[in-house]
Amino acid sequence: MADETATTGLLGFKPQLVVPGMKAEVAVQFYKAAFGAKELRRVAHPKRKAEQELPLILSAELKIGSSFLLVNDRFDDAGEDGSTVASGGGILLRLEAEDLDAVMKKAVTAGAEIVGEVTEYEGGVCGKVRDPFGVVWAIAAVGKKCPEAEA
Repeated sequence: MADETATTGLLGFKPQLVVPGMKAEVAVQFYKAAFGAKELRRVAHPKRKAEQELPLILSAELKIGSSFLLVNDRFDDAGEDGSTVASGGGILLRLEAEDLDAVMKKAVTAGAEIVGEVTEYEGGVCGKVRDPFGVVWAIAAVGKKCPEAEA
């Protein structure tokens, strides 16, 4: 069987749990205690308000056995606690891709809608699409930069 990465451009799949009420840290500690999760890396929001005790977790990557799980705080575009549950039930599925634009265009052609703008984060760029069933898919190009940032 031929390597399908060449035809799909996808590198991996990681489920991502979006935790309401700014409790991603509590969730990470639970997964460590309950399932022996190992925390591989964490990205916190660099502009978290000083009066708030815990940093906003944009992504904590955990390894449970041979599987990976991403956990983050739910927040809206303004960085506020997004405690209302959106369609998709607090689950964000993450695809890692070589070509972010090509994967997003393919998803939109198949019926997905773009959610927000492509954003740059520590380690790459990420865009989101919502499938026809309400599930949000984050498509990340690790190690890439936004085209306007490269100019």
